[in-house]
Amino acid sequence: MKNTPNFTEGKILMPLLGFMLPVLFAMFLQAMYGAVDLLVVGRFATSADVSGVSTGSQILLTLTNLLVSFAMGITVTIGQQIGEGKGADAGKTVGCGIYLFLLIGIAFTIIGVLGADFWARIMNAPTEAYDITVRYVRICSAGFLVIIAYNLLGSIFRGLGDSRTPLLAVGIACVCNIFGDLLFVAVFHMGAAGAALATVFAQFISVIVSVIVIVKNRPPFTLKRESVKFEKVSAGKIIRIGAPIALQDFLVGISFLVILAIVNELGVTASAGVGVAEKVAAFIMLVPAAFMQSMSSFVAQNIGAKKPERATLALRYGIMVSFLFGVAMFYLSFFHGNLLAAIFSKDSYAVTAAFQYLRSYAIDCLLTCFLFCFIGYYNGMGATTLVMAQGIIGAFLVRIPVAFFMSRYTGGSLFHIGLATPCSTIVQIIICSIAFFILRKKASHTAPYPHP
Repeated sequence: MKNTPNFTEGKILMPLLGFMLPVLFAMFLQAMYGAVDLLVVGRFATSADVSGVSTGSQILLTLTNLLVSFAMGITVTIGQQIGEGKGADAGKTVGCGIYLFLLIGIAFTIIGVLGADFWARIMNAPTEAYDITVRYVRICSAGFLVIIAYNLLGSIFRGLGDSRTPLLAVGIACVCNIFGDLLFVAVFHMGAAGAALATVFAQFISVIVSVIVIVKNRPPFTLKRESVKFEKVSAGKIIRIGAPIALQDFLVGISFLVILAIVNELGVTASAGVGVAEKVAAFIMLVPAAFMQSMSSFVAQNIGAKKPERATLALRYGIMVSFLFGVAMFYLSFFHGNLLAAIFSKDSYAVTAAFQYLRSYAIDCLLTCFLFCFIGYYNGMGATTLVMAQGIIGAFLVRIPVAFFMSRYTGGSLFHIGLATPCSTIVQIIICSIAFFILRKKASHTAPYPHP
């Protein structure tokens, strides 16, 4: 695009923050996007609808995160190619990425539409919310090609160092989603099904806007119709970087689905409470999550330009800034989480259940600033096998066993079940820290660090 930012020269902190802030705002709007569904459904429908949206959206989120994570292979590859000054190769990467994601989108549509009943069953969806969950998953899955296009375009823009266009796209999607929710849920009383329709409609409008932006601006690569094909070299790079991230995020998502399935056994109130808590958590984790995405693009360009010392310093700045926000979010969630939960539900029992779960998430606020920045750093380096390994270890050797143990031996306390997440984060930080010091010991960084 015009004025594509160059992260390989000059100061570090301010350019990193300048790139991160639009990502943060975009993620805030994305969180609002999902929160509005639950907010409107919670106000104008039943607890069964809230449970249906909670379980159904978690299923869709797991599949969508798989796509977003795989798209990181495109973001990092493009970032490194732009850093190396290879615009032609970046064009091949984009074309090949479109081809791959089209095939994935068709497959996911079939899996979601035909397998909706299967997903609801393995998630132990409460009886009152079972059919609602199936309907929600089926409607959203029918629009998977739109959801994929929406996330693919965002990954391309971020690889170019453009975080403002994705912000515009998600802003438009958020406004359309609010309009759709109010129309389908509040006016037509369609419940969870209306929220699903609003989601697909909003992302369709956003995709159209993003395509218009690409057409009107000249990106630093050439993309022709014949470029949209399977190209062995480009596909190899995308898969090598993106597949480990996708597998890691998918399995981590599965671990959260397992926890939700455990909670669903406790009844519709607990299910609705955790659904509300997860929506609140999407907001309190925004800053470290934004640094994770921004770090990947910033680090990728500097690794491509053979300037690893700048990438390392960006990691340190990211941790310091996000930790300050983590302290504030810990206080707000641990001591006043009931006020946050009450925004999304009028059911006092669901709010109480959400508050219990949020107190454990509050602890995680102090930890994710380290973990998410590490993950962004390693993704940008292309060390995605390491990211995959630490994620799988945290999910399956810590999070699921701890959640299962707590559900069986603490009387079903949502606070104790929720402690599985910070326990997992601690183990993952230890793994990332050990890897960091090993890599630093091997590397010979002789250049002085630049000033922020």
